[in-house]
Amino acid sequence: MIDSHRVIAIIPARGGSKSVPKKNIRPLLGKPLIAWTLELAGRIEMVDRVIVSTDCAVIARTAREYGAEVYERSAELSTDTALVIDTIQDLSRRLDGEGESALYALLLEPTAPLRQERDVMLCVQRLHHQGLDSVATFKAAELNPHRAWCIEGEVPRVFIDGSVPWLPRQQLPSAYQLSGEVYAFRRDRLSLSTGGMLFGRMGAVIVDGAHSLDIDDERDFCMAEFMARERQHEQVTA
Repeated sequence: MIDSHRVIAIIPARGGSKSVPKKNIRPLLGKPLIAWTLELAGRIEMVDRVIVSTDCAVIARTAREYGAEVYERSAELSTDTALVIDTIQDLSRRLDGEGESALYALLLEPTAPLRQERDVMLCVQRLHHQGLDSVATFKAAELNPHRAWCIEGEVPRVFIDGSVPWLPRQQLPSAYQLSGEVYAFRRDRLSLSTGGMLFGRMGAVIVDGAHSLDIDDERDFCMAEFMARERQHEQVTA
């Protein structure tokens, strides 16, 4: 809770993954990928419930082993083209029907296993204390949009009219991208969403990017293993 307001953590984890088969339960340094997110959510005192939404019996069993509740997700909401916001809205309606009073919710996707507790808590605190509808974590953009190009008919042109891609990095406007680690939102404002997890009065928590990794393919998984080992080493030597 935060100032008597309940907080729930929602972890969507469908079974199908073409880029990395069985991605959400694939071992990362000896434990299932989803377990990294489940353990972190369980350590945060302000989180009152941890819920996994899945269509997979194996993921459901793993989630329960790590202390989470499980809500079955329909096949319609488990396709490659289904939007996360649709799953969140569907689950939130079901929770309302059961009498859940939580004002705030977190979306913690299992593909970002190295997120930091402080960033999760900061998102909830900013959401609550600033009276916002949604908050997300951001990191510095990997490619500044002022250096992006369009190519039409084999002819390149700058993506943003008037931009000068040759400028030194220090002279370009600051640019950010979603890090994918944390989304926090008011459940009673979900109707404001137009297809994404940022809606209404929005806020940002800027993270340093050192722990920002959204696993999508085998290369990302290899990078996650490297980063996780590095973090464990830092914790041992600290």
